[in-house]
Amino acid sequence: MKIKFCGAAREVTGSTHLLTLDDGFTILLDCGMYQGHEDAMKDFNEHWLFDPKTINCLVLSHAHIDHCGRIPRFVKDGFKGMIYCTNPTLDLTTIMLLDGAGIHQRDADFANKDAVAAGKPATEVPFYNADDVRASLKLFLGFNYENWITIRPGVDVLFRDAGHILGSASVVLRVNENGKTKMIGFTGDIGRPNRPILQDPMPMENVDYLICESTYGDRLHASPPNEVDQFLKVITKTCVEKRGKLIIPAFSLGRTQELIYILDELIEQKRLPSMPVYVDSPLAVEATDIFIKHPECFDKEMHDLMLTDPDPFGFKNLTYIRDVESSKKLNGLQEPCIIISASGMANAGRVKHHLANNIAYQKNTVLIVGYASPDTPAGILRDGGKYLWLFGQKIPVNCDVEVMDSFSAHGDYKEMLDFVANQTTSVKTLFLVHGDYGVQQIWAKTLNAIGFANVQIPSLGDEVMI
Repeated sequence: MKIKFCGAAREVTGSTHLLTLDDGFTILLDCGMYQGHEDAMKDFNEHWLFDPKTINCLVLSHAHIDHCGRIPRFVKDGFKGMIYCTNPTLDLTTIMLLDGAGIHQRDADFANKDAVAAGKPATEVPFYNADDVRASLKLFLGFNYENWITIRPGVDVLFRDAGHILGSASVVLRVNENGKTKMIGFTGDIGRPNRPILQDPMPMENVDYLICESTYGDRLHASPPNEVDQFLKVITKTCVEKRGKLIIPAFSLGRTQELIYILDELIEQKRLPSMPVYVDSPLAVEATDIFIKHPECFDKEMHDLMLTDPDPFGFKNLTYIRDVESSKKLNGLQEPCIIISASGMANAGRVKHHLANNIAYQKNTVLIVGYASPDTPAGILRDGGKYLWLFGQKIPVNCDVEVMDSFSAHGDYKEMLDFVANQTTSVKTLFLVHGDYGVQQIWAKTLNAIGFANVQIPSLGDEVMI
């Protein structure tokens, strides 16, 4: 059999890996969208390194757009197989893809409006639409963790909790060919132990070949107590001392819920000064509702909290915003407040408007709470950019910019080492994906040092026989 690396190869987004068995049966691991604006990747989302019509099934690790975002286009372009995932991933992917359809439609409408204004024909069509999403959802099958699922005779899949976001899973494929069994593992995105809300990542079954993420393979995150103290320090400086707004670009799925959970804890501990907190993202509101439907994914601390606090994602002064008019009113607010808004990379969604209206003022702060591609607005801010181009305007960055990677749902290098440590004696080859190439080189040396003898860093389009 062979593996072809069709996305997230020396990149952090666009997760897509193709496994072809000896008899031609094909399994796609994830079908993610590239999120960024590098010239070399500008056509990635529009083109396939395989024919969708020839793929027999798709196994989805979790619901983040860089792992599921091309599924409607995949189906539109001819895929007719089944899509296997966990039950929470099915629920979350539904809202993520429908939200994406709205974004793609608005982008197309905006481009066509500009074209017409310039005397050109309106030719832009959305990457996919709501009808494409509905067609793809008919192909999904949701499952619980820890059950071997037969894809076809001789091919089984196991989902195990990866602790990254609600429903996220590592994937193990058990493939029997010619009387021999091979175990192929895909970490998906490796989560973090001792984080709020979700259970800790669980080690995978021992495998022969492992496709492993590498996002933070070169760094350590802050410990939870230091993280909360730093978060409170940023809030105090911005909202109490400067009397400004704290703008937090955050992914609607996972990151937003964790931020709300921590703010709720600070309020319960009477450490957070009274101030309005706004979650300005319809998708985040829907995602939070889905979190509440899946307590089976919560850790013991969350279950204990729910005995005394039935609504851990709600507190006084917290407002969830769905409608556009309420979102626009935030621009005129003069009082100190916290605004959490999608997307985390600030390359789409309502947060772009909040940045456009607030980064020019010294009293405000933008807090970056996770990875952002360098060419996205959040990436430019975290790298010290002096201005942003937003809605056709060049806006100076006069506000403070703070970065807290410790909020990331991706494990740091030590947490990832702990996750894969049980594989050192079984894995013949470990393939690094989902990471910047420089980081992957560092992470590969660390893996070599603990006993992984054969660590490879494939490029986009590489094929490897296993």
